[in-house]
Amino acid sequence: MEAGGLPLELWRMILAYLPLPDLGRCSLVCRAWRELILSLDRTRWRQLYLGCAECRHPNWPNQPDVEPESWREAFKQHYLASKTWTKNAAILETSVCFSLFRRRRMRRTLSVGPGHEFHSLGSALAMSSLFDRILLFPGLHEEQGEIILKVPVEIVGHGKLGEVALLASIDQQCSTTRLCNLVFMPAWFSPFMFKTTSGHVQFDNCNFENGHIQVHGPGTCQVKFCSFKNTHVFLHNVPLCVLENCEFVGSENNSVTVEGHPSSENNWAYTHLLGLIRSSPGVLPTEDSDSLMSLDLESRDQAWSPRTCGIVIEGSQSPTSPTTGSPRAGSQDAEVGSNGERVARTPDSSDGGLSPSGEDEDEDQLTYRLSYQVQGPRPVLGGSFLGPPLPGASIQLPSCLVLNSLQQELQKDREAMALASSVQGCLIRKCLFRDGKGGVFVCSYGRAKMEGNIFRNLTYAVRCIHNSKIIMLRNHIHHCRASGIFLRLEGGGLIAGNNICHNAEAGVDIRKKSNPLILCNQIHHGLRSGIVVLGNGKGIIRNNQIFSNKEAGIYILYHGNPVVSRNHIFKGHAAGIAVNENGRGLITENVIRENQWGGVDIRRGGVPILRSNLICFGYSDGVVVGDEGKGLLEGNTIYANKGCGVWMMASSLPHVTSNHVSYNGLYGVAVFSQKDGSGEFPGGHGAQENFSEDGDAILWETELEKDDDPLRRPITIALVESNSVNHNGASGLYIQSSEALHIVTNVIHANRVRGITVAQSSQLTRVANNSISCNRQSGVKIEAQCKVELRGNGIYDNRGHGVITKGDSTVMENDIIGNRGSGLQLLPMSDTKVIKNRIHSFRASGIAVQGHAKALVQENTIFQGRTNKTIFQQSSNNQECIIQNNRFLVFKKSDTWRLANPPARPHLENSLRGPSAAHGGQKVTAMATRITAHVEGGYHSKRSIFCTIL
Repeated sequence: MEAGGLPLELWRMILAYLPLPDLGRCSLVCRAWRELILSLDRTRWRQLYLGCAECRHPNWPNQPDVEPESWREAFKQHYLASKTWTKNAAILETSVCFSLFRRRRMRRTLSVGPGHEFHSLGSALAMSSLFDRILLFPGLHEEQGEIILKVPVEIVGHGKLGEVALLASIDQQCSTTRLCNLVFMPAWFSPFMFKTTSGHVQFDNCNFENGHIQVHGPGTCQVKFCSFKNTHVFLHNVPLCVLENCEFVGSENNSVTVEGHPSSENNWAYTHLLGLIRSSPGVLPTEDSDSLMSLDLESRDQAWSPRTCGIVIEGSQSPTSPTTGSPRAGSQDAEVGSNGERVARTPDSSDGGLSPSGEDEDEDQLTYRLSYQVQGPRPVLGGSFLGPPLPGASIQLPSCLVLNSLQQELQKDREAMALASSVQGCLIRKCLFRDGKGGVFVCSYGRAKMEGNIFRNLTYAVRCIHNSKIIMLRNHIHHCRASGIFLRLEGGGLIAGNNICHNAEAGVDIRKKSNPLILCNQIHHGLRSGIVVLGNGKGIIRNNQIFSNKEAGIYILYHGNPVVSRNHIFKGHAAGIAVNENGRGLITENVIRENQWGGVDIRRGGVPILRSNLICFGYSDGVVVGDEGKGLLEGNTIYANKGCGVWMMASSLPHVTSNHVSYNGLYGVAVFSQKDGSGEFPGGHGAQENFSEDGDAILWETELEKDDDPLRRPITIALVESNSVNHNGASGLYIQSSEALHIVTNVIHANRVRGITVAQSSQLTRVANNSISCNRQSGVKIEAQCKVELRGNGIYDNRGHGVITKGDSTVMENDIIGNRGSGLQLLPMSDTKVIKNRIHSFRASGIAVQGHAKALVQENTIFQGRTNKTIFQQSSNNQECIIQNNRFLVFKKSDTWRLANPPARPHLENSLRGPSAAHGGQKVTAMATRITAHVEGGYHSKRSIFCTIL
């Protein structure tokens, strides 16, 4: 540009005085001039936009203090949108029969008001032609009869918004109309301020008060920068309607109702609106805007292969024994209590077998090896949660559990992407709904898309019923007096990227066969649950953050059956996920952490599938399976919860398999079935939710579907199978139950009290093919009057006795090796069959019988420990203790002992699974009972934390 020596700042100041047409002409001079005109964005273009009476702030009403990226672009979009209603003008001006006489019509401007050519709107319309402009001057314009628009016209208020008020009932019967800068109020004879059944209507910068607007398909409408006060917008069978940058205040019913399937008969405006929507900037997510929770994430997926441990005596160490597990000579070791329990005082082994070397310096240097394997399932989440939790350390998550951004999820899911990109029915964008009863109501096969809106201080934000579909992207829904989003009667669609918080009921309520896709939302600080699924509701709940809700993060009941996957559910004031009242669901790959009650709470007929979840750092138990709870718990990592890892009732018939249960504060797995009939529950844990719209939730029982899910494995006996239970604060497994229980092929390792404690078992508890090793006290303890069968187990390296029994037990074909106390201790009043076991103890007897114990000791192989200790010890001449056909191996320096023929137990390839049989449905009971149980190891609580059964 030849500026003649003038600086650019001076040129900008000069050009800032030009009107819009002259700016356009200057931009056509040359490239330099064009760039100069574009540089006026924050000055002249901003003045032109805000100086137009038809324009409000581009980010009104949600963010009026935030400037747009470009004032010129905002002005351009508003100008183009204001011309949409005239797109069919050329068609109307064309005459087929009289093409030779065709002439161009000029738009007239008709003025209405005192002192102007027309005194009323009706008289001006009677004289108007196609596409004329009717200008209403300030004042109150009241029409006594219904106004019928038969020709396309533009009705505009002159002056500032609010100076021109129109009290009228308008019925549009023409192809197109535009109304701008007006205040609409209903006439005395009708609540409808405007209605159309076929044409296109455009409202720009208008206020509507205390009336109704109705658009019926194939009619369309475009509404921008309008305010609706106690006004209801009815959209019936509309193919496409657009509501942008509008405010809805104080509605006594729904602010917007979208009813009926979009009409297949589209008017001329449909194509133009669709193109305008696609060309304008939307609110689809970008990669930068999807910052979710910031966590230090690390993948440490390590294989956890079987380990071979060597036992070394007196200083010599096997190459396979870890050195860190060897106590120093002269250190305080375990003591034997009065009841025969061995209490360890030395720190427990970290992860390997104990190597009790250097116990007495005066012993001969003797070395022998009994090789065996500590076997178990591979941890589902790799090595990240194998070590002890570090106080104050950030949570380390494997990469497979990192939340994706919304853009990543949409790229992975073509169906979700198609939904997010589709526009059908009603598009509501960047609007504000506040201080009323309802926001948007979609019913009877209606279709609505909501982007970037704010819903606040309403009774509810969105209701979707009767086979309708909604698409909700990037909305903010908060402080609703009921649920934020409510779906029922086969409603569905996509709910993605929304911020749903501080609502009095559920953030999202799914009922009666509704099946939405809930994706990448933040649902938090609700006064009740985050998401509720009930009454045969379904849905896919994926990749959401659900946190700090006062009740369960996700509550599933009354045959609700969603797929819940890859969510982060944390810091809730109750359970992370609660499954109650015959609820179901597939719950996979979620991170459930730091919740006040159980990470997952299953009660009263709940039958979920819980698979590959991380349940950690809870302030209570990891998983609670309460009275009549069922389901499959498979492949979960249950880590560092302050209560038990899994707390369950045997009568609930859960199937607990292939889980990694470690570093929990109390028991790894606790099984109870005693009831004291108490109806109290702490902190409102058992408070009944009123999820019924009509106040009677039990009415859904007549509509419930049959449980025909093929993924569920029917069983009749509670089953704990193939789990890794290690480093827990009390016993690995604690059983106090009057129901049958099978404990099969588990690894129970390095727990701070015992491996397995059977405190009560009137029915048979079967413990088969487990590896029980390195626990701080005994491997297995069986209390009086308990019925227990131990078969095929490997009981190794425990710091107390291998097995202590006071009850009615069968100990058959086990390897009880390397324990610091006796291998097997039979206490008074016990009745035990000890058959075909291999038994060894370092510092005590292989088998010790105390007092009057009834026993059959037959066909066992018993290895000698120290040379000055006996192999079999009996405190008195007990006639009821029968010993026959046993093999006693006394150590000699030339001997090398190995566990062979058969090899070291457990033999997992030959393990017996628990029996499976069909289980019948159980009735829902309203009885509230409390489960109490003694917690061993000095814990002050008399029951598992918050283990209250509804």
